[in-house]
Amino acid sequence: MQQFRRLTPIALAIGLLLGSPAVLAAEVAEAPAAAVNGKAPLPLEELRTFAEVMDRIKAAYVEPVDDKTLLENAIKGMLSNLDPHSAYLEPEAFAELQESTSGEFGGLGIEVGTEDGFIKVVSPIDDTPASKAGIQPGDLIVKIDGQPTKGLSLMEAVDKMRGKAGSKINLTLVREGGRPFDVELTRAVIKVKSVKSQLLEDGYGLIRITQFQVNTGEEVGKALAKLRKDNGKKLRGLVLDLRNNPGGVLQAAVEVSDHFLKKGLIVYTEGRIANSELRFNADPADASEGVPLVVLINGGSASASEIVAGALQDHKRGVLMGTDSFGKGSVQTVLPLNNDRALKLTTALYFTPNGRSIQAQGIVPDIEVARAKLTREEGGELIKEADLAGHLGNGNGGADKPSNGKKKQDPRPQDDDYQLSQALNLLKGLSVTRGD
Repeated sequence: MQQFRRLTPIALAIGLLLGSPAVLAAEVAEAPAAAVNGKAPLPLEELRTFAEVMDRIKAAYVEPVDDKTLLENAIKGMLSNLDPHSAYLEPEAFAELQESTSGEFGGLGIEVGTEDGFIKVVSPIDDTPASKAGIQPGDLIVKIDGQPTKGLSLMEAVDKMRGKAGSKINLTLVREGGRPFDVELTRAVIKVKSVKSQLLEDGYGLIRITQFQVNTGEEVGKALAKLRKDNGKKLRGLVLDLRNNPGGVLQAAVEVSDHFLKKGLIVYTEGRIANSELRFNADPADASEGVPLVVLINGGSASASEIVAGALQDHKRGVLMGTDSFGKGSVQTVLPLNNDRALKLTTALYFTPNGRSIQAQGIVPDIEVARAKLTREEGGELIKEADLAGHLGNGNGGADKPSNGKKKQDPRPQDDDYQLSQALNLLKGLSVTRGD
């Protein structure tokens, strides 16, 4: 299945998420040296200014500041002013980034970005303290334990939200321009199961991807096989749920797309450094067996999720339903340094098969379906003919169907999820028109 082009060391370091997991390769640390060969000489005047500012701070600042602190702060400033996703990773942050690719890490289970100087929720991760507390994509985190977040860098905010499992934290949120409200959460060890699957009804399956980890492609293949086995025959329709999926590893996004495509381009990247221009193509195998597909996306679907959605949309392999995605179309490369630190640097943009860059625009669904709450009508059913004493039988055979004859069903995911119920209805409609 995984016959796409083998990744080079620098490509293996590519990750596609806000504070994203990435597959790391130590050899990539040498890449920048080659990239700068032949460049213009260093700006000596600006370097003299930098040295002068550093001397003035050391001599005149109200408290003593050591050289290491000043230089590390200068590096952080250099990275933070490039774009929201480039960062200087100190040893603890670098270790946490590596751990996150395994699917287990400490914290609240929340992916964040920045907006107007505030920390903005990209998406909560399923079955974590953040999702259980009802935190939603688009929420602004205006305070962390009473301290305003205005002016904090993304890494500083993340550091404040991380902590020992079992410890409590209070977040002050603003939702859709409303009044601030507080949410108390208990930190936990986050164990993210990246793929979940189940049959919604006979013939119709659901695969939910919460995050793209290194083994997600393999897990989706197993999920497809299990759904076929549980159904006893070929599926009539499948919902691929990418809502609130903040992204992850590029290779996983390619593998997942390849499960649904037989040929053609999946994604390509363009950048300035060597090996940043990559192209990934589908192989002829189709693990999904061409099953009719609806892909659910929303504003919390970012990065690797958008790669999958964009590829399937461009190839007309499935119908995209939901709301516009997040719009993160840049590629971050993790460049390890020689002191247990690393740079997470934006090195390329990715493009869908039709050449679309979705940076800052996102993927627009084929059918827009906003999030809504489903409520069931209460009260007894109206009396039917079959309830009446002495009613005639049906000459065509079959049992009568009185009003109380329906067996009460166990709760199903689509019963309380409007977007999912609409996706299932669309698949049923496609099945009817095909005569399945």
